[in-house]
Amino acid sequence: MANLTDRAIQNAIKQVAKSRKQRLLADGEGRGTGRLVLILKPMPSRVAAEWMAQQWRDGRRVKSKIGSYPAMPLSDARDIFKRDFAGVILQGRSIKTATDARPGTLGDLFDAYVKHLKNNEQNSWLAVKKSLKSVEKILGGNRLARDIMADDVLGVLRPIYARGTRAMADHVRSYIRSAYSWAIKSEHDYRTSSPRRFKVVSNPAAGIPTEPKVVGTRWLDEEDFLRLYRWLECPDAPVHPPYTRAVRILMLTGQRVEEIARLHVDQWDAKECIIDWSKTKNGKPHAIPVPALAAELIESIKPNEYGWFFPSAMDPTKPVSHGTLYAFMWRQRQRDVIPFVTNRDLRRTWKTLAGKAGVSKEIRDRIQNHAFQDVSSKSYDRWTYMPEKRAGMDKWNMFVETLLSKVESIAA
Repeated sequence: MANLTDRAIQNAIKQVAKSRKQRLLADGEGRGTGRLVLILKPMPSRVAAEWMAQQWRDGRRVKSKIGSYPAMPLSDARDIFKRDFAGVILQGRSIKTATDARPGTLGDLFDAYVKHLKNNEQNSWLAVKKSLKSVEKILGGNRLARDIMADDVLGVLRPIYARGTRAMADHVRSYIRSAYSWAIKSEHDYRTSSPRRFKVVSNPAAGIPTEPKVVGTRWLDEEDFLRLYRWLECPDAPVHPPYTRAVRILMLTGQRVEEIARLHVDQWDAKECIIDWSKTKNGKPHAIPVPALAAELIESIKPNEYGWFFPSAMDPTKPVSHGTLYAFMWRQRQRDVIPFVTNRDLRRTWKTLAGKAGVSKEIRDRIQNHAFQDVSSKSYDRWTYMPEKRAGMDKWNMFVETLLSKVESIAA
């Protein structure tokens, strides 16, 4: 059978419009195996023309839609058939398993990875998207992802490192490495389907060394704890009130910064004085009874119209970010009105002082949602430990109240 032409297609469409009978046009030879066909169907006001990949398999005719004519011209339909379906037919596989065989670009890879993070409710997806967009502009979003080499990644990282922002360079390296690791695995994940195959065989960031991690050890003693707490209660400079309240809740609960910063009305049980997160950093749900001081503070806060306890000063539709809280604390440290402390130091401070208050390490770990790696905890123990956590928080609350009363009595 001869190859199709645009003239032949137009003539066939006119004939179908007149006869009102469906017609199939085949492009070239392919009987017994498979080929590109155009199916013309009479409709009330027009003739619908659809490109199909057709295959004879186990004595049956199988079709898979490619596109519609004339939106997809003959030349494009041929290219797609050759690219995505011809090889599948020659291998004896069903065309139903055929996918877009074009290797994805760097932009495709980064977009798909960010979408993966967002779909899995990873709070980091916005920061990752911003960083990867910058990388995409430098390397070229239209380059094939498989063509990016280690030298390309180094060309992105070296200028960042040279500016003195070493932590940022390490973060960007980590984002690129994670995106490529996801791409390599996603192509072999039978549980999901992807509109793009990247055909990446190696990770260009895998061999790039990481910035040495500095393990923090700083924590506040009782004197510095109270100095910071009192300043947050009555700051000596105009600050956005939700920021000071968020840091006080961090000090009183020992939770991760992101989880307190994003506290929403749906997560607060005022009757039981419990904060309940459906998902946390380690991927597991987490709930804590808060100490009486924290419960009183939370109850004094009126969430904004979007339900956030600690809304952003710039955009009230969103909660304050952990980066903004870090910057806020940094500015006060530079003014020397509070002790030198970071947000993570506050989590370490709670762990240490709560131990001094008499809370066992196991309960402190459970309150702070640290993962337990033993088989019993991971696979069998489903007890919530809420009574034990509540008793621990009561001890901690008594410790802080005693600390506050001592200072107040000295001041009097």
